[in-house]
Amino acid sequence: MSLPFAVLVVLVALLAGSLYAAAEADPYKILGVTRSASQAEIKKVYKRLAKEWHPDKNKSPEAEDMFIKITKSYEILSSEEKRSTYDRYGQTDDTQPYGQYRHRHSHFDFDEAFFNFPFNKNSRDFADGKYALHFDQYVNNVVPGSFKRPYLVKITSDWCFSCIHIEPVWKEVVQEMETLGVGIGVVDVGYERRLANYLGAHRTPSILGVINGKVTFFHYAVAKELLKQFVEDLLPQRLVEKVTDKNQLEFLNSWQEINKPHVLLFDQVPAVPLLFKLTAFAYKDYLQFGYVDQGISDTADLLKQFNINTYAPTMLVFKENIDKPADIIQAKGMKKQIIDEFMSNNKFLLVPRLVNQKLFDELCPVKQFHRRRKYCVLLLTSDEESFSPGNQAFLSFASTNTREVLRFAYVYQRHQQPLCDVLTQSKETPWFSQVVILERRNAAGKTLYKPVTAWNGSEEDQQALVDELERLHKDPSILNYDATLPELNNEFASMFIIRWVYSSYDYLTEVVDDILHNNWREMMPLVSLIFSALFILFGTVVIQAFSDSSEDKQTKPKGKDGLKAENGSPGGASRPPKKSFVEVTELTDITYTSNLVRLRPGHMNVVLVLTHASKNILLSKFAKEVYSFTGSVTLHFSFLNMDKHSEWMHSLLEYAQEALRHDAHDDHQAANRRADYTGYVMALNGHKKYLCLFRPVYTGEDADAKSSEDESGAGTGTGGGATASSRSRPGSRDDHPPPPPRKSYRSRSVSTLQIHHKLDRLGLWMERLMEGTLPRYYVPAWPGLDKITPGK
Repeated sequence: MSLPFAVLVVLVALLAGSLYAAAEADPYKILGVTRSASQAEIKKVYKRLAKEWHPDKNKSPEAEDMFIKITKSYEILSSEEKRSTYDRYGQTDDTQPYGQYRHRHSHFDFDEAFFNFPFNKNSRDFADGKYALHFDQYVNNVVPGSFKRPYLVKITSDWCFSCIHIEPVWKEVVQEMETLGVGIGVVDVGYERRLANYLGAHRTPSILGVINGKVTFFHYAVAKELLKQFVEDLLPQRLVEKVTDKNQLEFLNSWQEINKPHVLLFDQVPAVPLLFKLTAFAYKDYLQFGYVDQGISDTADLLKQFNINTYAPTMLVFKENIDKPADIIQAKGMKKQIIDEFMSNNKFLLVPRLVNQKLFDELCPVKQFHRRRKYCVLLLTSDEESFSPGNQAFLSFASTNTREVLRFAYVYQRHQQPLCDVLTQSKETPWFSQVVILERRNAAGKTLYKPVTAWNGSEEDQQALVDELERLHKDPSILNYDATLPELNNEFASMFIIRWVYSSYDYLTEVVDDILHNNWREMMPLVSLIFSALFILFGTVVIQAFSDSSEDKQTKPKGKDGLKAENGSPGGASRPPKKSFVEVTELTDITYTSNLVRLRPGHMNVVLVLTHASKNILLSKFAKEVYSFTGSVTLHFSFLNMDKHSEWMHSLLEYAQEALRHDAHDDHQAANRRADYTGYVMALNGHKKYLCLFRPVYTGEDADAKSSEDESGAGTGTGGGATASSRSRPGSRDDHPPPPPRKSYRSRSVSTLQIHHKLDRLGLWMERLMEGTLPRYYVPAWPGLDKITPGK
């Protein structure tokens, strides 16, 4: 009895183990969904569980195993075929590895452990050597090729345990994507560390896409459907336009504007097939693509108009005639090779317009040898309405051409003026159309050509062209003119801003996607740039704020500030001084060049005009008035002695007559009478050659006081001072005060100012100078050095 009982125990244990394994491998239970769950519900649950159990985010020991189970379960339930098989038989080929994986860990078999050791790269059932990428190969082949097709690249290594688990999915995706035209690459970090760093791949396994030279990382779990969606998302969003009965005329009629044939695919699936999107990306420079969904009512008229068979995908290509397709293919299972051949045979219109040099090189290639000789029949015309009949006649003539060696094209004279000037013999106006036959000889632009006829589309013009083409067929030497053609203008260059906006949108989308997936390692350069810019911006503002506040707190020199109320300057200067003294140099023949003629741009020299007698008083008052402005590094202070350099002062004011306006009663004065410029202040800009002028103003303060330097004995009283004040005060506010007093006219003492008060309003004038609100008097040139040199 013991033996049957033991057998029974073993059978029960095995049955329980199998039931446990089956329950553990149930994809419905792993994802936590019912058997009636929809694809949308399964996908939503999968995304949530994948984020929760991803090994990079979940540090639990069983996270990796659970993540693999979740991925496998989603692969089964996301495929209707695999799901149906599992529901019917209880397992699929994809459910078997769960039991095998656990069995392998339940005991140790030497031979199995040795030959199936996961780090042994020879155990892989899918060889990556065929797709191995090296740095030079990536730079020279993959990057240029990514402008025609996207690339899917896997980053792996020999000592990567997780890489083993994605191999079956990677193999299946590669086999399908490669047949659609997607480029495949594998980078082994152990051998190509430089390329991995260049791509920004810092962990294995990683999968990335390359398109238009740009690298995008795949952030989701490695599942077939997600990888297919990733490749589709790499493609630009505006490759294929949905066409219906409402917009089909607008779509097809744009052939002349964009200078491309139009391709329409008719199919019954609502989404654009990935193969068609990849084809549209590969031929985006030559063709415009549209998709017609046969399953909606809005396309019924299109299906009827072109007699489309709804049981198989149909592809039509339209050129100049939008009512009749130029070519058609129809097949239940379209292969990439058939589609590529169809597209290559229809890349150009019957008579395309030469809009750039690249198109010219393809339509009219350089002669290589006799059998590959190509002749270009070129119509030089215009886009004006009056030229339309001739252009249409040229199109009709070209549509009857059957010779492989002839290519027909046209250019608009308005857009390609340099080319038309070289090929057009007649310079008559108004300009007229002309047909030219040409053969390009080298890439530098050397061309043999012959003008055929002026073209208006008449029968005579067409017959003349036929005769010339017959002669050309028999004797190519009739092309007896030679010229070097200029490079064609790119007529679509104005579209750059649109391409830039689209590129910016794609880039911002990628940045947002990286942020959402916490891909901080790849985002680090951008984050560093942003923080550097913010640091510089706010750092500058903070430093400036502290600098301004510290300057405002600087104390002003004692003994000087008490005079501000007396001299009329504002109580708080806007530019506090940085020195405890005012440095004033004399303007002489020694300092003339450095302080005026060659003064640095943006700098000004404030010059006080004085005499020997008034020097001490005026310099003291000048220092008080300008002291608060010594903090500006662009201001320099000097004085000019009229007793030594009066000739220079008169020469300067002769250049700037507008700076002085004399009253009408001064016009009869003698020419040799010399004005008194004592107390005048000039702000001289040596670089821009202009001056601002300050004239002495009497404020009425200390009216009864007599200046110690007033040696004229004019006897100016209080009443005279008041009269002068009433005439001079408005001048301090205006740009044109009354003329200066003249020393020789002593009897008019009312216009003579006391020396002590000549600079009363200088502080306010300096404020306006710093604000830039003073009038400027420009001089053609500064007086020569001989005008200021003593003894001249």
